[in-house]
Amino acid sequence: MTNQHGGNARAKAASPTEARAPLVRTARLSGPSLALDRRIHAVREDLADIALADRVVAPHFAASVPTALVVPHATIRGRPDPNASATSELLFGEAFHVFEFGGRWAWGQCAHDGYVGYVDASLLTHDAPAPTHRIAAPQGLVFAEADIKSPVLSVLPLGAQVAVTASEGAFHALATGGFVHDRHVGGLTPASGDPVAVAMSFIGTPYRWGGRTRAGIDCSGLVQQALMACGIACPRDSDQQREGLGTRVEASGLRRGDLVYFPGHVGIMADATNLLHANAHWMATVIEPLADVVARVTAETPILAIKRI
Repeated sequence: MTNQHGGNARAKAASPTEARAPLVRTARLSGPSLALDRRIHAVREDLADIALADRVVAPHFAASVPTALVVPHATIRGRPDPNASATSELLFGEAFHVFEFGGRWAWGQCAHDGYVGYVDASLLTHDAPAPTHRIAAPQGLVFAEADIKSPVLSVLPLGAQVAVTASEGAFHALATGGFVHDRHVGGLTPASGDPVAVAMSFIGTPYRWGGRTRAGIDCSGLVQQALMACGIACPRDSDQQREGLGTRVEASGLRRGDLVYFPGHVGIMADATNLLHANAHWMATVIEPLADVVARVTAETPILAIKRI
């Protein structure tokens, strides 16, 4: 994981010594406490999002503090431990709403998909400039000057959010320092696009549990990145995607762009017969016959659903 975003000025990081966000110790529950999905609801045994006060019982509630990531990408973990398994990844400029700063860690929720987890607090800032553009290429280079021959300060992933302050020819100056080429950036909210073409740009990327970048990506991360790059909101995990995206179709009518869901896995059809997916079998993002993937699945029902956006 990269630990510094190059530029002329380092953004002010959130102080890990700050207390958790303002606490509300009492709240009125309007009914029985609900068993919420804690992947996308900020609920712990000792603390919960104040927005959930009418649905859950918790000793303390907190309002969130808005922050944003100041490095190219950072791991989100399920526990405040550098050795804990990754659950997802936060990208440069993406908003992260923090409910508690505890030592090294910030516990909060991603703004783009609602995912909850722990991020290294030193990689977050309270005063990030408002983003105006996003990285629209698989990777965007940040140059020291408005010149392709100048040193590369950092490499930002697809979907990273940046604040452009001025333009010089084909280059855009970033509020955080450095310049990106016009071919690497796009509007903050893409209007349309081809998710399959985006997913194909990740072919050869190593498989990495929780990953969302060319440095490493997992199956649902690939689908999420491909859809979000085309302006389509997408949950993080494959089961959430299966329940929340598109319309079910039959396997007999498969076509390019259809999402195929397996137990714990998802891929996107490159055409009527071949699946494009990030997978642990090949430890890479590949295209292969759907029939080969189905043959490897040991579950009684190998394909759980086929969804069309």
